[in-house]
Amino acid sequence: MQFRNFKMVGYVVYGRGCFNQLNEILAPHRKNNAPIIFLVDHFFECKPLINKIPLQGNDKIIFANVTYEPKTTQVDSIAEQLKNEFGTVSGIVGIGGGSTMDLAKAVSLMMNNPGSSADYQGWDLVKQAGVYKVGIPTLSGTGAEVSRTTVLTGPARKLGMNSDFTPFDQIILDPELTKNAPGNQRFYTGMDCYIHCIESLEGTFLNEFSKSYGEKALQLCRDIFLGKETWDDECDDKLMMASYAGGMSIAYSQVGVAHAVSYGLSYVLGTKHGIGNCIVMNHLEEYYPQGHKEFKKMVDKGGYEIPNGICSNLTEEQFESMMNVSLSLKPLWENALGKNWEAIMTKQKLRKLYERL
Repeated sequence: MQFRNFKMVGYVVYGRGCFNQLNEILAPHRKNNAPIIFLVDHFFECKPLINKIPLQGNDKIIFANVTYEPKTTQVDSIAEQLKNEFGTVSGIVGIGGGSTMDLAKAVSLMMNNPGSSADYQGWDLVKQAGVYKVGIPTLSGTGAEVSRTTVLTGPARKLGMNSDFTPFDQIILDPELTKNAPGNQRFYTGMDCYIHCIESLEGTFLNEFSKSYGEKALQLCRDIFLGKETWDDECDDKLMMASYAGGMSIAYSQVGVAHAVSYGLSYVLGTKHGIGNCIVMNHLEEYYPQGHKEFKKMVDKGGYEIPNGICSNLTEEQFESMMNVSLSLKPLWENALGKNWEAIMTKQKLRKLYERL
């Protein structure tokens, strides 16, 4: 039997206020006049956080427009801009939610790999390490800070650059940075974490490694979204660790039906990842009966409205495109339904599921 030998994040610092150590963390990685590039979620433009970024020399802040999830064209454009302007850089620091961190990972890789990022959408296609990269989440739940993938929408598919070169060299987990996140956004990314756990813990790839992390992350999600009456600092602390543990759980396992279906939504409709997973999970009682029931409780307790009917006016071409993107994610389906998943999740069945959304 061949056991999976996977790459993890190099260094982790956790704690309220640890963002203030960023300067000393970056110092040993600065090379000559090559700058550090800070890719920052455009949400923070003109916000106080920007003044805390330790700029030196010709360091640069690039505000990442993550209104839509990262595209291969966006990654290629930023990498090309940096190569033209600086030749090389000392590192890339991603500050924001999952989309910003994915963008940072992808740009880091494309600084040292030829061609387009679309060439590397798949498993283990990246051949060269990227430049030094740091992930600093300002939303908790996606697990992007620890994953070996960077999910991108390309010309033909929505698929990650999954490789041992993708994980961050350093992550900074400071719950203070998530304090003023919009409530609905915090819920959707929190549910991304919850859904990670359900898919991992009920998947056929389950093992004690992924189970240990998944059970802890699930417990934290329950504490936050079912046990607490009002949001407080403890919720931010717990959700940041749930995100980390949930990401670790799927590192040695996989996600499942909700993610496989939501990737199709994102590719065709541009649906953001967190809310896309919620839209799909709202209809997955057949596959995750207990998780579905608990998810509905969390939605009701928080008073959130999950969109419905988003596929009601799609063309045949759009349905076909969504199904092709979804069914191309074979490891996700195999984890969810087993080796004979293709006999279970036929195109006709998937089409009916999309029609219900």
